[in-house]
Amino acid sequence: MVSDNTRRIEESIHTDFTSEMSYGSYLQLPTLLAAQQPVSDPVHHDEMLFIIQHQTSELWLKLMLHEVTSAMELLADDEMRVSLKRIARVKHIQRTLTDQWSVLATLTPSEYAEFRSFLGHASGFQSWQYRAVEFALGNKNEGMLKVHRADPEAYALLGRLLERPSLYDEFLRCLARRGYAIPNAVLDRDVRRAHVSNPELTKVFADIYSHAHEHWDVYEACEELVDLEDNFQLWRFRHLKTVQRTIGMKTGTGGSSGVGFLQRALELTFFPELFAVRTEVGT
Repeated sequence: MVSDNTRRIEESIHTDFTSEMSYGSYLQLPTLLAAQQPVSDPVHHDEMLFIIQHQTSELWLKLMLHEVTSAMELLADDEMRVSLKRIARVKHIQRTLTDQWSVLATLTPSEYAEFRSFLGHASGFQSWQYRAVEFALGNKNEGMLKVHRADPEAYALLGRLLERPSLYDEFLRCLARRGYAIPNAVLDRDVRRAHVSNPELTKVFADIYSHAHEHWDVYEACEELVDLEDNFQLWRFRHLKTVQRTIGMKTGTGGSSGVGFLQRALELTFFPELFAVRTEVGT
């Protein structure tokens, strides 16, 4: 018997959604798929790629912020193991975000030049969700808030994240409550500022790493945070290389120096002692 190469719809499958919630209505697909509005005139084919790349990044950043915020709250409640589950998910989100750069990298300089001028001063630098993730992880910079004054909700959220302890702050406070000798200078620091390396804290981690079998859950948590930072740096690096590949050494649409500005971001660190400890262990 010759097959007609089709799959029969099973009788149990629902097909009438006139009065029920469907996949599309649950995800609000009409709204989501109508959000890609090119501004070039005439519309350039590759602007759709540019828009979708950044919109999907924002969706992943929304989920990342959701998970990191939960991880912070769990650490504040001494729920380290559940917090690590949140961080594990964030690591997968980061890999997806990093892989996405390969799609945007297919945009050649000549293709981007066809619609870049229509973007005005709009720039990824203005992503408040990216800034929120950086604040939550500890890269606090109050000066960045002024970029978001025109968006009251974003400005208020970033202000709250500036005022609250970061993920690393919550982790260190959790360790202190468990009896680890976290220096008072670290516990009492101004959380509105970025954390800077503390040699005494590095010694605490050196002991943990040197006797990992006695501190296994904390040791594991430290390595999860190192993974998190490694992934973030890989994302930053891929961002830099994609920008360099697309516009070379031109200034960014938002007014930054472009590649040079992104290069300096690679010098920033969230968890400095967790990298400094590598020098101390075994010496």
